[in-house]
Amino acid sequence: MNKKVLMKGTDAIGEAAIRAGCRCYFGYPITPQNEIPEYMSRRMQEVGGVFLQGESEIASINMVLGAAAAGFRAMTSSSSPGISLKQEGLSFLAALELPAVIVNINRGGPGLGNIAPSQGDYYQATRGGGHGDYRMPVFAPASVQELYDITMHAFDVADLYRSPVMILGDGMMGQIVEPICLKERPEVELPPKDYILDGAEGRPSRIVKSLILDAAEMEEHNWKLKRKYDLMQKSAQWEDYLIDDAKLIVIAYGTAARIAKGAVKRARSEGLKVGMIRPITLWPFPSEAIRSAAKKTKIFLTFEMSTGQMVDDVRLALEGKAACEFYGRPGGVVPLPQEVARIIERFWLQKEL
Repeated sequence: MNKKVLMKGTDAIGEAAIRAGCRCYFGYPITPQNEIPEYMSRRMQEVGGVFLQGESEIASINMVLGAAAAGFRAMTSSSSPGISLKQEGLSFLAALELPAVIVNINRGGPGLGNIAPSQGDYYQATRGGGHGDYRMPVFAPASVQELYDITMHAFDVADLYRSPVMILGDGMMGQIVEPICLKERPEVELPPKDYILDGAEGRPSRIVKSLILDAAEMEEHNWKLKRKYDLMQKSAQWEDYLIDDAKLIVIAYGTAARIAKGAVKRARSEGLKVGMIRPITLWPFPSEAIRSAAKKTKIFLTFEMSTGQMVDDVRLALEGKAACEFYGRPGGVVPLPQEVARIIERFWLQKEL
């Protein structure tokens, strides 16, 4: 049995990356994710890796691109405004089909906002915040153990699909300290990296580029990427909780899901048949799981620490087969489970369930 250790969320991300084989980290300081580069600056020396604080977020994401093109497992991290600056680099990574892991410890916004936990970056993460027709897998951990496990898994997903992968956390998830098992990376069979630029001695030269001036060729490249994104759609992940007899289902992710789970337990203790679905992948979104639940449950309540972004995906998934209500607390406000439980009770009475 693996021994448990107490670890902060940001440190768990760094340790998982190291154990997953990440040997190149490039970043730039911004609160509340600064402990990730701090951790990596120390650990990279111990494992013979490369840590470099770039002169900006833009420089850092392009250093990740260069390391990925050379065949290394590379990562960067930032918080909301810093991720905005990395968007062009993310689009380039997707176009070049290069694997990388990007961590966003989401803070309050828009603009500089504040350093409190928020979920206002959902659209940016799931819609391909940079330019062009691209998507990328987006994971939303809800515990320090999941931060560790998902970070390790994200490197394999990036290599499997030759794609950037985002881990979307928040200021609370990054700072919380919990006991976790430091699991070793499972053996996973991955495709060979026959695209990397590591010197052309003994083989034909390779070119990695995203500039495709011929419109027909560019169109085919877009359709090729689309076929890959269609494959990714099959790997949606979620957790359901007490939904078998639920008359109302709460949809929430990340820190909001932790709060919502407490609220669901309170509602159940008062005799209300309430359940929860927690998306673990925000893209691909677990639409089929929500559609399936709508065969029996006709009221859904989306709870987010934002003004409402994931609620659009919930409504799309439901296809009008059930009602979808919304409750949100933006700007870095973190409500208690009691507050969300009161909202559940209010909707329960309004809908006469």
